[in-house]
Amino acid sequence: MRNARPRDLSGLRDTLALLPEIAAVLPDDRARLSALQTALAARPDLHTLLARAIQPEPASVLREGGVIADGYDADLDELRALTRDAGAFLLELETRERARSGIATLKVEYNKVHGFYIEVSRAQADKTPVPDDYRRRQTLKNAERYITPELKAFEDKALSAQDRALAREKTLFDALLDSLTPHVPDLLAIAAALAEIDVLASQAERAGTLRLNPPEYGEEPGIVIRGGRHPVVEAQEAHFIPNDVSLTRSRQMLLITGPNMGGKSTYMRQVALVTLMACCGLWVPANSARIGDVDQIFTRIGASDDLAGGRSTFMVEMTETAHILHNASANSLVLLDEIGRGTSTFDGLALAWAVARHLVTATRAFTLFATHYFELTQLAQEFRQLANVHLDAKEHGADLVFLHAVEEGPASQSYGIQVARLAGVPSPVIHAARRHLRELEDAQLQPGPQGDLFAAHLPNDEPPPHPALDQLRELDPDALTPKAALDMLYALKALTDSAP
Repeated sequence: MRNARPRDLSGLRDTLALLPEIAAVLPDDRARLSALQTALAARPDLHTLLARAIQPEPASVLREGGVIADGYDADLDELRALTRDAGAFLLELETRERARSGIATLKVEYNKVHGFYIEVSRAQADKTPVPDDYRRRQTLKNAERYITPELKAFEDKALSAQDRALAREKTLFDALLDSLTPHVPDLLAIAAALAEIDVLASQAERAGTLRLNPPEYGEEPGIVIRGGRHPVVEAQEAHFIPNDVSLTRSRQMLLITGPNMGGKSTYMRQVALVTLMACCGLWVPANSARIGDVDQIFTRIGASDDLAGGRSTFMVEMTETAHILHNASANSLVLLDEIGRGTSTFDGLALAWAVARHLVTATRAFTLFATHYFELTQLAQEFRQLANVHLDAKEHGADLVFLHAVEEGPASQSYGIQVARLAGVPSPVIHAARRHLRELEDAQLQPGPQGDLFAAHLPNDEPPPHPALDQLRELDPDALTPKAALDMLYALKALTDSAP
């Protein structure tokens, strides 16, 4: 596209110099590595051209100059010499003019307004006449400034030399791009080979450092991971607990319960990460992994708002949930973390139940569904494709120990008050919460009619039809006279007054 900058070409030059060294370390006993080795064949012609044309450390942009190497073009070298050697010329001229004029204080100087000039103090000018070829350029209070034919000729050349040098560099740079254009297909092949080697080398290093293993691939949809880990979290923890997951057509949803801080989100994300890495052809942080056909990964994790867009936290959550329900397929992996927050308990519970049920019966996606609504665990009794698992934790007196191990079955409680204490909530608040929790448990408060979300058939509490409705259905308004319509109105009024 002819928009390469000088340092792009110097980088290309340095890369071409390294091709033989990179190709030499590639083993040739694998077909793909052998092909990459062939793609990195040395290009001494291009390297020589760029090494000869571009400065070792060129300027970042062409307009600053200093891009084309010295010795590449004679005209450019001459123009640069005029600019570079101006100081030496002026010193040499000043020495000669002092000897010729006999004025020991004579100076040859330059400024941007008047250019080059010979300056003689007024006292010296009155005492010693200047040579005949001096032409007055400027009169100052204490000095006279002159120009000579020799200095004028040098000025004309020197002041335009820098502009002409920059123009010459641009011409040479454009010509260099023209000469490189036919080699673009070869350079693209080299770039692609280097990129692939970069990925392979970094993944090989990561596989050894992070104890990654090659996944297996199967045609049957599903995700089965043994000893799965989250490499980012594992790097921060002294003892990371690996966990298994099995998502198949007969076990397509895991309903995950357990305490806050127990590891539910980490567990879900490591499953998605292992799946994504396997789908990219990479080794995975697990003892073993068998990945079937997975077309997309959907997530509804975290709590965030979009106030500028007029959306609350709950609205963002519902928007993301709607996107999943509309777009996930039976081969998708879906991660849902705490659906139903930000509204009333019954509303949230009802929404979470309906979303889970839809994913099991309609979408049939492989789903990890983390929740604190323990009522949802009853769905496992209705759908054999849904299994309950929980992150284990143990209480030791007032302390709570997170085991971070995934166990079958639902959790017994959320340990929310214990987690609040660990977070630093003041002790009076914790004690008050414990007292109120005991009061609620002693009262055995149960949800109202909305709470029975899992009954197969809700009781029919609709009242029997009103007799006035039967008369209205049999009525033909177009056939009534005004008097008959008024009589009918009185009759209907009497019926409603007599109804219980």
